[in-house]
Amino acid sequence: MRKHVDGAAVAIMVTLCFIWGTQQVAIKAVAGDIAPMLQVGLRSGGAAALVWLFNRFVLRERWLPGVALRSGLVVGVLFAFEFLCVAEGLRLTNASHIAVLLYTAPMFAAIGLHIKLPDERLAPLQWAGIALAFIGIAVAFLGPALLGGGLSAPGLPTNPNWLLGDLLGLLGGAAWGLTTVGVRTTRLSEAPATQTLFCQLACAFVLLIPFALFTGQTAFHGTPLALASLGFQTVVVTFASYLTWFWLLRRYFAARLGVLSFMTPLFGVVLGVVVLHEHVDAAFIAGSVLVLTGLLVVNSQAWLRQLFGRGSRARAGV
Repeated sequence: MRKHVDGAAVAIMVTLCFIWGTQQVAIKAVAGDIAPMLQVGLRSGGAAALVWLFNRFVLRERWLPGVALRSGLVVGVLFAFEFLCVAEGLRLTNASHIAVLLYTAPMFAAIGLHIKLPDERLAPLQWAGIALAFIGIAVAFLGPALLGGGLSAPGLPTNPNWLLGDLLGLLGGAAWGLTTVGVRTTRLSEAPATQTLFCQLACAFVLLIPFALFTGQTAFHGTPLALASLGFQTVVVTFASYLTWFWLLRRYFAARLGVLSFMTPLFGVVLGVVVLHEHVDAAFIAGSVLVLTGLLVVNSQAWLRQLFGRGSRARAGV
């Protein structure tokens, strides 16, 4: 039985959000040594092997037959496309931009689930949150032009194609959201978490490594920092943190955890500024605040109802 979020869950979520906030920074920090596309392909393959071994010798969960070549393949392709967008986007724009735009995923997931599942219909308050998030996206993308500074104004990413990189980050968020829809609306909703994660990681490895080879993104210089970053991404981010997240989802209410997960882009922006010395322009900050506020409204409706309901009962003396 799932329970309310307690102090232990909050501590774990803060740690997870910090780890997730580092992944774009970790990729970009060693992009000169290992091509980003090659990084995400290699880490996916390594983590897939770890997930399989962990389930085979530790958890021993029984995987559902016939899932991998059906819904597992669809979800895996979407997962691979998400990280293709992330890797390509990081070549063009700031890691802090990708960290925020990738977390538009709950908005796309909410819309997709509204269409596919009757029990997931969005309430008016949630639609208002989605509208606010879309306004935030528009401000983040169009802000430089609206403020008169153009696409090369001070504080913006130095790459002239940074707007395309931001768009790829947004597409990555959409792919992530659709992955959630795919998991919730297929047999994968009944499968063990290890099986779902393995399908995603295995597809990413099989698809992204050939893509890296085909596009010439094969640079690999095994410096200590590069190998440490790749090991961190594989073992800590892609294997341990994702399995911990699934464990939390089995023990606690997802809505409360979802609200806490919005610490991740905040960590990502701060780490991008501190570690990579990135500059974040005013328009992107304003747009990000609107996006995150809108997404918080979408994902915390149940919590808000409970909060305001408790307040109403207290005022009524109940």
